[in-house]
Amino acid sequence: MSIANANLLPSQQAAVVGVIDPDALAANTYTTGWISMADFLAIQAIVMAGTLGSSATVDAKLEQATDGSGTGVKDVTGKAITQLTQAGTDDSDKQAIINCRSEELDIDNDFTHVRLSLTVAAATSDVGAVVMGHYPSYGPASESDASTVAEIVE
Repeated sequence: MSIANANLLPSQQAAVVGVIDPDALAANTYTTGWISMADFLAIQAIVMAGTLGSSATVDAKLEQATDGSGTGVKDVTGKAITQLTQAGTDDSDKQAIINCRSEELDIDNDFTHVRLSLTVAAATSDVGAVVMGHYPSYGPASESDASTVAEIVE
């Protein structure tokens, strides 16, 4: 499949492969499922902050593993957002994006899977995230959509 083909629908070129459902999330760490980078040349994690609680912070990063069970989990170097905060410069109602190519994983040590890890600290905050898989290795991207995708309108 061509990376740039105007005849393909956007949903055939990018898939929803991970989600942290938007909600009022309590202080905790939330993660997507593990995503095989064998299926895509790149992913894009989009973190969405709504109203942040008093003194809340939101951190997000990509982690990598050698399989879909999370074996050997460790951070992907350089793939973390600058902390979103409620205090000072209020980062409520903002977004942050993390891009990652498959070759940015520790492929020398057989790291093949990624996930988004999102941490809310200090106070419950409205937060969510979606991870998009781009440039599928085989077939249309929509064949790899998460089971939570209810509909694609062409």
